[in-house]
Amino acid sequence: MRIAVVGGGPGGLFFATLIRRADPSAEVTVFERNRADDTFGFGVVFSDRTLAAIHEADPVLREALDEHGRHWDEIEVRLKGERIRCGGNGMAAVVRRQLLLLMQERVREAGAELRFQTEVGLDDLADYDLVVAADGTGSRIRERFAADLGVRVETATAKFIWFGTDYMFDGLTFVHERGPDGVFAVHGYPISDTASTFIVETDEASWRRAGLDEFDVTQPPGASDTKSKEYLEKLFAEQIDGKQLLTNNSRWGNFRTRRTARWHTLTPRPVAFLGDTVHTAHFSVGSGTKMAMEDAIALAQAVAAQPGDLGAALAAYEEAAQPSVRKIQDSARPSLAWWEHFGRYHDVFEPWQFAYHFLTRSISDARLGRRAPDFIASGHQAWRSRYGAEPLETPFESRAWTAPGRLVRVLRDEGGVPTVVEGTGRLTLSEQPVPGPWGALLAAPGDERELPALHERLSRLAALPEADRPVLAAVHGGTSLTRTLVCEQARLHDGLPALLIDPEADRDRALTTVLSGRADLVGVSS
Repeated sequence: MRIAVVGGGPGGLFFATLIRRADPSAEVTVFERNRADDTFGFGVVFSDRTLAAIHEADPVLREALDEHGRHWDEIEVRLKGERIRCGGNGMAAVVRRQLLLLMQERVREAGAELRFQTEVGLDDLADYDLVVAADGTGSRIRERFAADLGVRVETATAKFIWFGTDYMFDGLTFVHERGPDGVFAVHGYPISDTASTFIVETDEASWRRAGLDEFDVTQPPGASDTKSKEYLEKLFAEQIDGKQLLTNNSRWGNFRTRRTARWHTLTPRPVAFLGDTVHTAHFSVGSGTKMAMEDAIALAQAVAAQPGDLGAALAAYEEAAQPSVRKIQDSARPSLAWWEHFGRYHDVFEPWQFAYHFLTRSISDARLGRRAPDFIASGHQAWRSRYGAEPLETPFESRAWTAPGRLVRVLRDEGGVPTVVEGTGRLTLSEQPVPGPWGALLAAPGDERELPALHERLSRLAALPEADRPVLAAVHGGTSLTRTLVCEQARLHDGLPALLIDPEADRDRALTTVLSGRADLVGVSS
């Protein structure tokens, strides 16, 4: 079998090594348009908990991390002069270029051929039995089949830019600064003994106010935005001890989440897609390279098991690899949403609650507590110091309705629509104002693109005369994320207490919701 791998990133290189080992008779050629030592970006980061399958397939990543990488256990959040740490988060990072060089050597040792500075399209590869498209987010081969593959792309509103720095972070560090133009945040982590990755995010309004929209993004890859470099060096000077930022194709972009229904085609010839070519997840969950390498494992195993039936092999590849990718993408969406709204959280939360809100964006209080009991204990203590009770036992008091705790019972009508909240007394829920104390019932949308209309309704409710204004906004329906975003809009933007009606709520989820400040109360149906 003759196999062409298009793209010399970690996914493509790992597949070439694994398939040659599984089937030494296969003729494998890797085509990479850049030079052997070219690489865009700085470092790649991995969670200790997620690497077992990769290490079992080949120890190259473990060797790279052990010999050339940096390891840490704590995450640090810096905000308003405070530094809050959360342990139990074993992670490691390595310079991307170093990892690629080691993986290239593995490919050669396995007997595959590497061709650098060679750009190919599908029409150039007619003599190959299988083409593996591992050429990243800008894949030309994928675009040729995009309609048939079922590609969906969602573009985030937050802006990001990727730098390095000669400042040495201790571990994964999130730095937040409000400057004259808005709030900017950093994801920083060490990748060697001399450098760290330094990713900056901000909202579009702050980006434009700072004049950082002037760089010509139509320039070919390679040129970096030096104006943004200088602006951010000045803004974060105290946080990085006056060190410099390092550029490498550093320019602003909006993260694009790609989801693809089918990862292969058989016409006009068999093509398998892997890694960023068919799926992306926001870099805040640190899984891009891991997912590509796991795709490579699944694809190599499937092809080696059924070399005479590529149709069956590629179908088996999708069946094996897609579920874990979907799970990561689903968990990455709340993380990405957090970064689209972090300026609001920066302004309204105290540092302890900001850090708790951030670190529970995709995980519950109990799960995080098993990793970092000290961090969770300090969050609970901070709440008790302020309110004098545990979060769910803290009374809720409004001008005309109270509840003895933050977990309340919600009654529904025969159609399943919430109608009453039981507290010290009963509170009627209605979509329109009713006489006496009432709660505004809002159905969260299933799609985030529909949120602006609901935000407008919340603004109108908040502007009502006090006598007519709802006691709270009760949010139901939609998805877990859209319900949460509506609640946060109500309480953090419009000043309306929020009741999150969660059909899957248990005490752990409810506790996380209240302690993080995502909602004031959580409603469960009887």
